[in-house]
Amino acid sequence: MQLTQFTDLGLRVVMRLAVLDADASPSTRDVAQQLNVSYSHATKVVTRLGELGIVTTRRGRGGGLSITELGRTATIGWLARRLEGPGEVVDCEGDKPCPLRGGCLLRSALREAQEAFFVSLDAVTIEDVIRQPSKTVLLRLTTRSDEAG
Repeated sequence: MQLTQFTDLGLRVVMRLAVLDADASPSTRDVAQQLNVSYSHATKVVTRLGELGIVTTRRGRGGGLSITELGRTATIGWLARRLEGPGEVVDCEGDKPCPLRGGCLLRSALREAQEAFFVSLDAVTIEDVIRQPSKTVLLRLTTRSDEAG
């Protein structure tokens, strides 16, 4: 199974914020640059993470992003489920419905495999994935403006 780019970026944003000092509040633009992704994509992800209570966002001078306690303790499985949404691995009903859908056992097998994937991630927290050596790499990320100054 492959996660969507949205979920991948969401997990990376949370990991980045989790290693920063409590007083650090990077902007969405800073995080987008640090993770080498588009600002617009990062904005959508940060908005969703805010809705989930994973990050806090503050606008204006002195604003920025910070991780919440839920963000630190959430499991990867819980977060991935919410970022991925309720979709299935295969779309049997789409624009051109699959002719096998009336008697196919593949869909249910894939649904079970998808859930097993998430269940395996339910044992892993954000804190688990920001330990060394990940922490060192995450702390080295800088923005272009950081490098100039």
